[in-house]
Amino acid sequence: MSGGLEFDKETSRKVEALYLTPDVVEQRCQVLKALQLREGERVLDVGSGPGFLAYDMAASVGRDGRVCGIDISEDMLAMSRRRCANQPWTEFQRADATRLPYPDNDFDAAVSTQVYEYVADIPAALAELCRVTRPGGRVVVLDTDYDSLVIYTGDQPRMERVLSAWDEHFVHGGLPRTLSGQLRDAGFTIRQRGVIPMFNPEYHDNTYARRMLAIMASFVVGRRGVSEEEANAWLAEFSELGKQGKFFFSLNRYLFVADKVAVK
Repeated sequence: MSGGLEFDKETSRKVEALYLTPDVVEQRCQVLKALQLREGERVLDVGSGPGFLAYDMAASVGRDGRVCGIDISEDMLAMSRRRCANQPWTEFQRADATRLPYPDNDFDAAVSTQVYEYVADIPAALAELCRVTRPGGRVVVLDTDYDSLVIYTGDQPRMERVLSAWDEHFVHGGLPRTLSGQLRDAGFTIRQRGVIPMFNPEYHDNTYARRMLAIMASFVVGRRGVSEEEANAWLAEFSELGKQGKFFFSLNRYLFVADKVAVK
């Protein structure tokens, strides 16, 4: 995994709040729709984070099903376990995406949202995803292309410095551009692709943009020469732009639905 964004208790709390925004709730609905889960199915969540998706998937597969989540952050795992405490058909463990602790052909479906962009060895991670998915099973992968990020600012040089520092938080900033080919190479056939925009033209508290920009401002301090003062000034500009009706934030995430090639 990337050595960038550290999901300690404070960052995990911020991510949890981010996942409660209407923007991410809608994203989660689209992911669930793409998964097409049925009662009794076994599903794997690669990078379960705070457990919102796992909770919804557990409701879909019911008591006769199983939801298994992995994450490398103990703080995130603790959140998932608390969130799904009343769903005993869920389980969460610490594991890496390139070394999944499950047998071959174990899952009917698998999902990974906002994870593979942090994984250095994508072929290994997708090979593992294919290994643990049963023949004919399906996977849903969602990741961001960070070159799609558009933020209005009156100080473009400062914006470029901050975004350059933010680039350190991921390994593959343009992963969606190559995911189709890499999924095929791993043993999947592509069934569906789509784009999910995170578009906030106004600066309101309960939006993806406002919560994400705060996480970004904390991360960039001390990187690429960005001082705490500069990061705070960068963040403060958005509040003023919001008051002036000039705020603009847009970022694209890309959804891939694929099936594991069935054995003939």
